[in-house]
Amino acid sequence: MELKLLRRTRRIRAYLRWSDRGVTRKPIYLGEVDHDTRRANLAEAWARAAARGLLVEADEPPESSWAGSRAVRASMRGNRSRDTSPEKLLRKELFERGMRYRVSYRPLPSLRRTADIAFPGARVAVFVDGCFWHGCPEHCRWPATNKEFWRKKIEGNQARDSTTNHALEEAGWVTVRVWEHEDPTEAADRLINLIAERRASR
Repeated sequence: MELKLLRRTRRIRAYLRWSDRGVTRKPIYLGEVDHDTRRANLAEAWARAAARGLLVEADEPPESSWAGSRAVRASMRGNRSRDTSPEKLLRKELFERGMRYRVSYRPLPSLRRTADIAFPGARVAVFVDGCFWHGCPEHCRWPATNKEFWRKKIEGNQARDSTTNHALEEAGWVTVRVWEHEDPTEAADRLINLIAERRASR
């Protein structure tokens, strides 16, 4: 499943992509989605594909699956560790405004944490966090099934985020966390102002 954001109108279009025997087929347009989170948009897109008879899938996930519903499976399928749509939109906004940065950069070699965007000179590390996986207070909706598992998973991610922030700050870095739902222009404004302040103070 793929979501495309139209830059001018801010509308989101959903497409079903698949391959057959190693050959990528032409994506099928499923229509526009307009929920507040990527997870909800993916869930609706999968539901539309199912309603049109484009999927062959059992109602229940296999026993080995951690996902207890179609919506959660949609979120997991759409999750990527890097180069997500929100990351690319923010990077594009920064680049167009003259900012240069490192992508998937490890600020501290001794710490197994990778910043999505980094400005080594100013020592600013940027993490673009998914609303579901990092427990956004505005948009995270806890799954109705496997509640204990998902709560531990998301709270574990939050604890890891806190540890990362503390370790980087101890080493002289500033950590900035941008939620996936944030407007990339506003996030870029915040980063550019911060970096200018950091450079001026040095």
